Amino acid sequence: MNEDVVKKWIKKAESDLKIGLGEMESENPATDAICFHMQQCVEKYLKAFLIFKNQEIVKTHDIALLLKKCVELDEEFMILFEKEIDILTDYAIEIRYPDDFYFPSIEETKKAIEKAKDVKNFVLSKLNWIQDESLS
Repeated sequence: MNEDVVKKWIKKAESDLKIGLGEMESENPATDAICFHMQQCVEKYLKAFLIFKNQEIVKTHDIALLLKKCVELDEEFMILFEKEIDILTDYAIEIRYPDDFYFPSIEETKKAIEKAKDVKNFVLSKLNWIQDESLS
């Protein structure tokens, strides 16, 4: 396991979360962009866990696929399926292209943020050797 690589994935995930949270505070938040960043945040946290477990990272935006790989290593990840974290996958693809323009509601966006925070807290609890200050 390469600790530096895991930390870099976490730092990138935190950047996505930070951007989304900051935009959410704006007067007219860009909900499509926020939800996209929440999907990216979750994807990166799950990939950080897989790297932590010495797994090969596949190039995918499919949260369900990444969660399945995590569950194979740690059954407690099933709780993230129960929280329907995998629905965030739609924000990686469907809202990015003109044919599929979709602007999530504020309420839907808040739920996406909560899902990302849930994944962050869950994954960090699994990587208990990483301290927040060591990420900077």
